[in-house]
Amino acid sequence: MSKVENLFNKLNADLAPGQEKLLNFDNIVLKGEELDGDPVDFSHGDVDVFEPIPGSLDNFNYGFKEVGSSQAYTVYRGREDILEDVAEKLFKYSSTPINSNNEIIITPGTQGALFLAAGATISRGDKVAIIEPDYYANRKLVHFFQGELYPVQLDYLNHLDKAGINLEELEHSFKDGVKTFIFSNPNNPSGVVYSKDEVTKIAHLIKKYDVNVIVDELYSRQLFDNRTYTHLASLNIVPKENILTIIGPSKTESLSGFRLGVAYGSQEIISRMEQLQAIVSLRASGYSQIVLKNWFSEPPGWMDERIRAHQDIRDTLLELFKDAGFEVRMTEAGSYIFPKINNLSIDCESFVKVLKKQAKVTVTPGTQFGPQFTDCIRLNFSQDKEKAVEAVKRLITVAGYYKNEK
Repeated sequence: MSKVENLFNKLNADLAPGQEKLLNFDNIVLKGEELDGDPVDFSHGDVDVFEPIPGSLDNFNYGFKEVGSSQAYTVYRGREDILEDVAEKLFKYSSTPINSNNEIIITPGTQGALFLAAGATISRGDKVAIIEPDYYANRKLVHFFQGELYPVQLDYLNHLDKAGINLEELEHSFKDGVKTFIFSNPNNPSGVVYSKDEVTKIAHLIKKYDVNVIVDELYSRQLFDNRTYTHLASLNIVPKENILTIIGPSKTESLSGFRLGVAYGSQEIISRMEQLQAIVSLRASGYSQIVLKNWFSEPPGWMDERIRAHQDIRDTLLELFKDAGFEVRMTEAGSYIFPKINNLSIDCESFVKVLKKQAKVTVTPGTQFGPQFTDCIRLNFSQDKEKAVEAVKRLITVAGYYKNEK
């Protein structure tokens, strides 16, 4: 096997979120009956149910029709007036001053920002710490840029007052030469939020060992139960040249289709990201960039209602899972549930296949977020509530078919 073949085997996307339509059902032996119901795809949110920010399409059309080519062909890091607007909004949101000239970049989605950030900080042989479980792409990006992976455990099931990061493991990785740390807060897939104490201790470790940190704050606007949130950059502990924050309007605000992401922080890392973007995608979609004018400018009460509706769905689904004996921690932010199915007779990757085949329900296997999560699945509950509830009931029924016999 060639080096390139070996590399891309590590990037295997067959079971990644959104790829479930390509599942191979050969040699799958079903138990129990097939269940009727509306198909529900929990691998991503339903933007037909939770529509984009009002006025987004109007702004897109304005950029296309009225601004024209100057909107289509912006400078690589983004159109200047939009960068200024976004930098001011993010300053108010995160209490972090941002120079719009050199400390912020607009990217093709937050996924694009993550790729560029990893490419700007990781080279062959570099040691990189990630969290397990955490966003599936983090691990794959380290592999792609040929770094050395250092997993740090998040004991999310056994803590209620914090996320559960193993700070001793994190410090050990830094002592052992890790120079880049990547994590999401709120955590994807578990939906837990790092406490202020955890974020502060992480910040001090980063400063002590002179580590670069990439923090993905994509879901930080959708907080439940009046929860507080601590932006790592706002603590003013980590030197600015060591920190990059990623955020965007694709999830909570349902603007995924516009492919917009934002990264801000280290001037040097941003500069490298711009150079890399110049040979990857040139820029974020020019016409789409103007849609960022709607971000953080939603109608009064719009965000509160969006959070309330998601919290209502969360509460109902959590109750169903707990009543069925699944292990699950309450989602504190975002729209993910990461239940653990005990006593299954098949692995989660096979369960994902039978579930789609047998119950028309699509979920993401836990192994996408760490190889040890063989009995977990991830669901995005940003869905029509009634359909989501019925789908979870079918999921629980199918899980019953594949329980180990005592």
